[in-house]
Amino acid sequence: MILNWQLTIGIVGGAVVGLGLFLLLREALPATPALGPALRRLHQPAGTVRSAAGGGLDWLTGLTRALRPPHRQLALIGRTPEQYALSLLLSAMLGLAMPALSMVLLFLLGVRPPVVVPTVAGLGMAFTAVVLAHRSVLVKAEKARREFSQAVCAYLDLVALQLSAAHGPVQALERAAGVCDGWVFERIREALRMAQLQMHSPWDELRELAEKIGVPELGDVGSIMQSSGTEGAQVHETLRSRADSLRDQIRTDNLARAEAVTSRLDIPGALLVFVLVGFVIYPFMSRI
Repeated sequence: MILNWQLTIGIVGGAVVGLGLFLLLREALPATPALGPALRRLHQPAGTVRSAAGGGLDWLTGLTRALRPPHRQLALIGRTPEQYALSLLLSAMLGLAMPALSMVLLFLLGVRPPVVVPTVAGLGMAFTAVVLAHRSVLVKAEKARREFSQAVCAYLDLVALQLSAAHGPVQALERAAGVCDGWVFERIREALRMAQLQMHSPWDELRELAEKIGVPELGDVGSIMQSSGTEGAQVHETLRSRADSLRDQIRTDNLARAEAVTSRLDIPGALLVFVLVGFVIYPFMSRI
């Protein structure tokens, strides 16, 4: 009976580890470029949300719908819902595999704990790994959103400078996006190129990108520039005032986060005071 449990646990652990290695190798190998979805993304009508999912992850579509991934956060960090579902699945499998492998090592050492121990530990670690993977996506997205807002603040000033240099609204948006490097300006340049290929107005494309990734500051750029492109209004002062207000908002948010971190540091400081008081009082208490 003991030999059967050892064989069962060994088979299950090996199968889980083998499936995890297969999925990792499957994603590491280069996939054949899917030209059909790329051409459909380039020629779909304005206002529709383009899907960035790759053809190699179509088998995860059902799991993705069940998980209800955070689409805006994933679009902001450049990940697809299928990749998000795959990361959760691999995290859960890793959490399940670790207790199974530990069980195998314990059996080899002659220790035979109850089977319920690795089962409960595997389920608990799988749940913890899934929560940590989901939390990692949210933290990365929040950091990326702050970085995007700061870059948009600089972009507003650059567009205002281009307009002051007597460039047109479309040219001002394109020239301002080409001044700086970084992933934020690359996303803006990509949106402007997409608008040019699809023959859309660039401010509509910027507003669509802002809605997709959840950064309303970029949508403000499109709204302000729309009045310049359609009504011929002089908006460089409006752009500068919006950049100043956004700068104040970023400063306020940074101060709020700093105060929150400082308040959390008060807890270990208070505990340290109690420890020091205990060291001072202990000699007097020991003499009583």
